[in-house]
Amino acid sequence: MRFPWLLLSLGVWALCGSAKPTERKERVVREAPLSTREHDDAQSFDYDHDAFLGADEAKSFDQLTPEESKERLGKIVGKIDEDGDGFVTVEELKAWIKFAQKRWIYEDVERQWKGHDLNEDGLVSWEEYKNATYGYIL
Repeated sequence: MRFPWLLLSLGVWALCGSAKPTERKERVVREAPLSTREHDDAQSFDYDHDAFLGADEAKSFDQLTPEESKERLGKIVGKIDEDGDGFVTVEELKAWIKFAQKRWIYEDVERQWKGHDLNEDGLVSWEEYKNATYGYIL
């Protein structure tokens, strides 16, 4: 009678010893990538355009003539040059890229919020969330 218990205990011990812990996942969402496009300057500057202008703005720039594009970029450079010295520093460029990235995130959050706030009261109840996310299944 002791042999089956010993065998069972040995099997459980072997399973526990070979178990792999689950991967720990972050609760905090880190910054999104600057662009969904591959970064290869030798082929295309699409990644840089997305990072610098934001995805939506980069799409509109693709439709412009070279003259219009230069004019609009000149206006943007004026916004990037925070100290107004006529030059864009690395810090100013990094700050602008972060701003463009966050602007896209905030606009997406606003769009998602409007999609879930069905009665447009500025609040999303559990019922509104459930209905917008899962439909009327639940």
